[in-house]
Amino acid sequence: MRNSSSVGVRGYRRAAPLSVSVVTAEQLLCRCPWLPQSSSSVGVRGYRRAAPLSVSVVTAEQLLCRCPWLPQNSSSVGVRGYRRTAPLSVSVVTAEQLLCQCPWLLRPWDTCREVPVIEDEQTPWKMIKLLRVITLCLVALIVFGLALCSKTSFLLLITLSNEGTKILSDERKPAALLCIGCSLIAPSFLLLLKSIWKACYKSSKTPAKSTVAVVLFFEFVVSLGAAILTIVAMPHFDIVTNVSILNGVAVLSALLQVITQHTAQQRNRFLAPSICAFILILLGYILFLVLYIMKDPADSKMMIWVGLAVGGSFLVSLTWWENYLRLISENSTSVFLKSLCMDVRRSQNMLNILSSLLRFAVTACVLGAYVPLAKMDWDVVRFIPRRETTVIAIIIGVQLISSALCHWFSLVACKMHAIRRCFILPLYMASLAVMALLVIPVIVYYQDYRISLNATQSINFTSYCDEVVDGRSGNLNGGAFPNLVLDVTHTLCFLDMSNRLDIGILTASAVSWWLGLVLATVHLWNLGLNRIQRTQDLFIRRLYEGGLIEQSLLLNTRFDIQTSRKRKQRRPLDPVNVFLCATMWHETYDEMMKIIISLFRMDQYRPKKEGQTSDMTFEGHIYFDDAFSNVPGSQGRHVNKYAEMLVDILREVYNIFINMDKGLFEKQQQIPDQSVVRTPYGGRLVITLPHGNSLTVHFKDKMLIRHKKRWSQVMYLYYLLGWKLSTKYYKRWGKGGMEGDLKREFQREKHNTYLLALDGDTDFQPASVMLLIDRLKRYPRVGAACGRIHPTGSGPMVWYQKFEYAVGHWLHKTAEHVYGCVLCSPGCFSLFRASALMDDNVMKKYTVKASKPAHHIQYNQGEDRWLCTLMLKQGWRVEYNAASDAYTNAPEEFKEFYNQRRRWGPSTMANIVDLLGSTTLISKRNPSMSKPYMFYQLFNMASSILSPSTVILMIAGCLTLLLDIHPNAALVISLIPPAIFLGLCFKLKSDTQINIAAVMSIIYGFLMMIAAMVIIGNMVEEQTILTPSSLFIISLACFYLVTALMHPQEVGLIAFGLLYIVCIPSAYLLLTIYSMVNMNNVSWGTRETTPPAGATQQKATSPQTQADKAKSACTRFFSRSKCCRKLCQRGDEEELIANQENQVMELEKQEPLPQNTIVEDVGGQEELSRGHTSALTCPNQCWVSQLQSLSDDMRLQEDVLGQK
Repeated sequence: MRNSSSVGVRGYRRAAPLSVSVVTAEQLLCRCPWLPQSSSSVGVRGYRRAAPLSVSVVTAEQLLCRCPWLPQNSSSVGVRGYRRTAPLSVSVVTAEQLLCQCPWLLRPWDTCREVPVIEDEQTPWKMIKLLRVITLCLVALIVFGLALCSKTSFLLLITLSNEGTKILSDERKPAALLCIGCSLIAPSFLLLLKSIWKACYKSSKTPAKSTVAVVLFFEFVVSLGAAILTIVAMPHFDIVTNVSILNGVAVLSALLQVITQHTAQQRNRFLAPSICAFILILLGYILFLVLYIMKDPADSKMMIWVGLAVGGSFLVSLTWWENYLRLISENSTSVFLKSLCMDVRRSQNMLNILSSLLRFAVTACVLGAYVPLAKMDWDVVRFIPRRETTVIAIIIGVQLISSALCHWFSLVACKMHAIRRCFILPLYMASLAVMALLVIPVIVYYQDYRISLNATQSINFTSYCDEVVDGRSGNLNGGAFPNLVLDVTHTLCFLDMSNRLDIGILTASAVSWWLGLVLATVHLWNLGLNRIQRTQDLFIRRLYEGGLIEQSLLLNTRFDIQTSRKRKQRRPLDPVNVFLCATMWHETYDEMMKIIISLFRMDQYRPKKEGQTSDMTFEGHIYFDDAFSNVPGSQGRHVNKYAEMLVDILREVYNIFINMDKGLFEKQQQIPDQSVVRTPYGGRLVITLPHGNSLTVHFKDKMLIRHKKRWSQVMYLYYLLGWKLSTKYYKRWGKGGMEGDLKREFQREKHNTYLLALDGDTDFQPASVMLLIDRLKRYPRVGAACGRIHPTGSGPMVWYQKFEYAVGHWLHKTAEHVYGCVLCSPGCFSLFRASALMDDNVMKKYTVKASKPAHHIQYNQGEDRWLCTLMLKQGWRVEYNAASDAYTNAPEEFKEFYNQRRRWGPSTMANIVDLLGSTTLISKRNPSMSKPYMFYQLFNMASSILSPSTVILMIAGCLTLLLDIHPNAALVISLIPPAIFLGLCFKLKSDTQINIAAVMSIIYGFLMMIAAMVIIGNMVEEQTILTPSSLFIISLACFYLVTALMHPQEVGLIAFGLLYIVCIPSAYLLLTIYSMVNMNNVSWGTRETTPPAGATQQKATSPQTQADKAKSACTRFFSRSKCCRKLCQRGDEEELIANQENQVMELEKQEPLPQNTIVEDVGGQEELSRGHTSALTCPNQCWVSQLQSLSDDMRLQEDVLGQK
């Protein structure tokens, strides 16, 4: 023991010797702040000091008087306490003498510590990083491959409609044109279906007439241009021009970018690239005109095709006008533009329906008019040979599927924040790859043909086209691929590919168009994305263009005006305030340690610094239920052993976090003083965390306030949201503040105030909390969000629950999130919005006291589900975030599991019935909960009700299979055990019912295993899987296996699936019966504690007589007088020593247990030492002094309850 830096966690280290030869009190306490002064300061897991010594030099007598537990040599070290043998031989303790007499204080080699798990060891970060790299590469390849397939197949359809190709004869060209039309309208058809579904079951507004006119005008122009360009004009051009001319549709987008950035009236970063893009695209059109018009100026038809192609390209480039209208309206003073932009956003569903129908009509009109004008007949479509039909069907199928998947995977890439690697770059390379894929085979075939002639005659590209390409027969005897290559070659025969000038002009136009597209979308490389990006904020239009997939995806991405600064100054979101509220009762030491470490992690992740603003601030609150108990001989109630344990854990974790980065020889930092406050409901412990955030522990006395979890939630809802959040605005209003401004500010703060509900054993990481915060930030109508809950523990019951939780989150919660709303946001880890909780009929109704049997089931047995029910009725959305992980302890015993599910089952049913009874009201108020979704919940509830009968039928089938008896007899036999169990449940106690259910569960489990093995054996014996039982087993296994493979981090849980299947009779039959019979039991069922062993005996003893009462009073009087004399008479050292020696003599009578460490643990011996201490010293007269005596490193100062 040399200085404070030697203080470790559950052990001590020394660094340097004391610099003085005589140890003064101040120096001793400064160097060794953990050193106590009295025997009452001996703690459980360390040492605690109370007050500074009253003398300047510590004499031997004073030191031993104040510290009777202090030994003088190593032999005096006792078990869980210290004893002295003989007084020191000197009157003043020098540093050398103290270290010589107390060698056990010198342990420089003891640097070992016991530190709980602080880092995130649940998440396999290395595997996640590897999966991330693999996923990014895979998504990039998928986007590139799908874009390549989409564009190639679309160009092949255009090639097949070219005049002179052989796969389809000229009279059969309408089939290829029809497929091109299908490619154009297929995205509109998908958009129509999605918009109709959203208009019927989501919120949709009717647009204004002017908005409809403007939108339909642009849609008419765009659909007309797309049909003319692809159906009429492009079939008359070569393949290289067709590939590159689609890049020219960015011409007006580049021009609108220039206009948008110019109206911003500031120096823009991408103004020059937009201007260069516009110039390059125009240069490409000029070269295109020169190449085709100057080739044969007398060909009037070619001039028409070229003019239609240029005009159609310009019309198609108006597709993305909404992308720039948004920014132009923001920088314009025009009221019409602002209202138009706002109306387009609000009524997008109805506008999409109208525009999709218009596109169908325009495409059909162009297609229907062009075929007769081109002297073709539609009747030939019905008489196309089978081989040609197969080729066309494969091409159009690939085009439609690849286009839709490319759009979806591109969205996934942007949501993954891989917009550069997996979105922009693959789409840039897709056009070049299509060019190479179509041109390289042409060159290879041409060179092979030249080599095959063996130089016997010279041949150029024109003669190759005449002899080979156009001279072949119209059949497909040579295969489809060679004929497709020759058809592509036919489109190039119009140009002389042997002429370098033609090749140079064609190449220059293609390069100009491609570079123009790149420069027009170069701003995407610096596009800022939020952690959770909404699709409508990322892509302006829901529609993609199937014929020009990469151009539509790149140009449809949001365009933002970016300044010339290196980093764009984005408007910061409003800062949010988060209240972390945990409820505790009788948690164990390890469970408390988890939640406390999680709170300290949050403090480390978001430190609170004075004078600096942050995007998030938080406060921690722990509400401890039933924290007080009566202590005989005390004037007030004391906190119980669980509360003492929590204070000790806080001290221990605090010490770990403040010295986490300290080296071996660095001075250890001491815990600052904290405060303890008396409150009307019990007490409050206010702790300032190491990084400035606050943590308040509210000790509730059930004699003063209602206990149990729901009332703890009501307490913190009204204290944090009702008092702390609302009072300041009413005070400002009372002082003359503007009512309108205060109301807006109040609403904004309610909207940006979140409350994280936690259980006393929840373990979470800050990243999980931030994911939930981002969800509520991004979607204003989301009132609550929950994460993925992982049960922890060991044993078969925990294994069953791990798979059950996994399947529930993989399938059920995900389905609720997608199709409607999550019905239950679990109270162990859920984030709530303050404005949703403070809404009408939510927080106020949540405080209703249960007065009917149904109320007890719905209100108290499943409080988290009932709170979500109230929010859903008010129109708020509840969501699920699968990436937000939290860990909580699961019941490890069969009894505890059954009691937990006995609460959950009826409360779930009661809340769903409540929602179904308000279907009409909810479907009107809540846009996320439609009537079909409510029908889905009705179907789920009906399935749950019928699950016992389904299990009985399944057992009957097993008996039929195993015993080879008649199905009716098997059904009767299978009904007997549940009927007997049902009758016994009405007569026996709940514990006996659970024991019977456990035995029956084992029997049913063996029956299920035997039936499964018999089914597998029959499949092997009969060598077929086409039986109902076999198909059921295989389909169920494949279903769970595929679902697990889609969640690679949890794929190992599939191993517990067999246990889940075996336990189906127990979970869906016996548990249902037990829950139904014991609905009158409203106890919590988990963490129930039995009264002390002496409590029952104490009640059984006879009442005390008057003599016993008098004797007890005298004993308490003399004990208190002796205690007061010991505390107040500081000068009478001899009496103090005598008292201490009496105590030592009594302690020495105890038989020492084997102990070889100075670290003390909680155990039975501690209770004995406490009993001796209570007999000899003055007990704490109130809970405040009790907590103060418990703290050593963390001193608690009593404070007064303020107005906060």
